[in-house]
Amino acid sequence: MPIKIGRLHVLTDTFLQRRFSHIELTEMAIAGGADTIQFRQKEGTTREMIEIATEMKSHCAKAGVTFIVNDRLDVALASESDGVHLGQNDFPIPLAREILGASRIIGGSAATLEEAEKCVTDGADYIGFGPVFPTGSKDDAGPVSGIDRLKQVVRDYPLPIIAIGGISAKNTPEVIQAGAYGIAVISAVCCQVNPIRATRDLFQALEIKND
Repeated sequence: MPIKIGRLHVLTDTFLQRRFSHIELTEMAIAGGADTIQFRQKEGTTREMIEIATEMKSHCAKAGVTFIVNDRLDVALASESDGVHLGQNDFPIPLAREILGASRIIGGSAATLEEAEKCVTDGADYIGFGPVFPTGSKDDAGPVSGIDRLKQVVRDYPLPIIAIGGISAKNTPEVIQAGAYGIAVISAVCCQVNPIRATRDLFQALEIKND
């Protein structure tokens, strides 16, 4: 069975907040309705990352949820993740495809139309596009693209577009109305008092728009 590209991606984070671990965030996001969990960690040893990612993969597999590793192809391989998400300055997508094979998901980040086109030509399975709105979750997020640019990317590039950057339950309907396939969030779940409820609110916002 092919691995599905989910519509509600929750990126776990223990830098912006220290209250919950990656494992706890994984469990709570799944309970709230997330269909994709993405392991995002910028600090720590590779061994530690592999141990955490492997446990996260186990939780996701039991729940039938897609598990993706952000940036780190080596950790993705070692944890047997369902895929990897790569930024413009990370491991090249074509080489990642040679290593991972055709069956695993590779997502690419894009902040401009040119970067979106590069994701397509490089062979990405989906594009994480943004920041659509202002965000404090990523220091390197770049200038806000806005809804109009999101619509243009959706129109011009034949891949699922996952909107990133400043996404909330309140603006999710607008993002989906613009044609985005799904959303990816960090602080909208990880930095909330109740991550289960926060994820559920995002899930319901997606479902309302689908109706």
